[in-house]
Amino acid sequence: MSEKRNPILTLRNMQVHFPVKGKKAVVKAVDGIDLVVYEGETLGLVGESGCGKTTLGKATLQLIRPTGGEAIFEFADGPQDLRKMSNKELDKARKEMQIVFQDPQSSLNPSFTIFQSMSDPLKKFGVKSKEERRKIVGDLLEEVNMQREYMDRYPTEFSGGQRQRIGIARALLINPRLIVCDEAVSALDVSIQAQVLNLLNKLKEERGLTYIFISHDLSVIEYISDRVAVMYLGKIMEIADADALYQEAMHPYTKALLSAIPVADIDHHKKRILLEGDVPSPMNMPSGCRFHTRCSQCQQICKEKVPEMKTYTIGGREHMVACHFSDEAYRNMEQQ
Repeated sequence: MSEKRNPILTLRNMQVHFPVKGKKAVVKAVDGIDLVVYEGETLGLVGESGCGKTTLGKATLQLIRPTGGEAIFEFADGPQDLRKMSNKELDKARKEMQIVFQDPQSSLNPSFTIFQSMSDPLKKFGVKSKEERRKIVGDLLEEVNMQREYMDRYPTEFSGGQRQRIGIARALLINPRLIVCDEAVSALDVSIQAQVLNLLNKLKEERGLTYIFISHDLSVIEYISDRVAVMYLGKIMEIADADALYQEAMHPYTKALLSAIPVADIDHHKKRILLEGDVPSPMNMPSGCRFHTRCSQCQQICKEKVPEMKTYTIGGREHMVACHFSDEAYRNMEQQ
């Protein structure tokens, strides 16, 4: 990535709270997130299941309307807050933003041919000629390594990997700048995962795309991401360049996640950091640091005070951590 980075999306205090039916409580799925996505990068968003990754991705595109905060997108005619847009305005804005869903089977209508599924967005954005739509769909299928004639087949005639390629082609239909990939390879075999990840990287370079890549698989995140944001219970714990995060993680939660990555080397023994207990309920958040109930380094301040996100410069790049003892972790890194 270039040293000069221009933001394409800025989230400020993003919140998504769901009321619980029959109770006064709310589920705080996303609870005050500040995040910048830079143009041309792949930002990996990682964390345990239930931490709010998918909710954040959908709220970013306003598929779920946020409870509070701002989502500033850099359009050609200037920045605008997506939260303040009407549904009609968002329809036009979606030309810039698309999503690839986790399940390639349920994201395609089994009653429609591939051409029918991909034709409606083109018609909506002004491509009236059927011949032109067929050419666009055929070209996109070839771009994702499939045959043009597949457009007249139904989703059930394809494997999971092929259906996900179709999902990627559909996301590219109207030439977006930002694509949210929500667990885009988690439903695929490992060998197919590698093919799809390589395809996404190729498309990113050729089309100048920006990705928010959501996954719980740390190996996948490491392979595809330029930067990584680690999420826990509706909050961001750590953000850094991928190389820096995997080599010099500073937050105890990030260290625990990284210690669980399998190593294919019988001579290399990695010490596993075990997290005790379950993730607390998002209806009843812990006081202070969200992670303190499972952190082996927890002290009294962790139970009482929410840690602020601090920014350090490591190797010329920003490394952001929300931990009361991040200064100590930073000093230890400098001494090594």
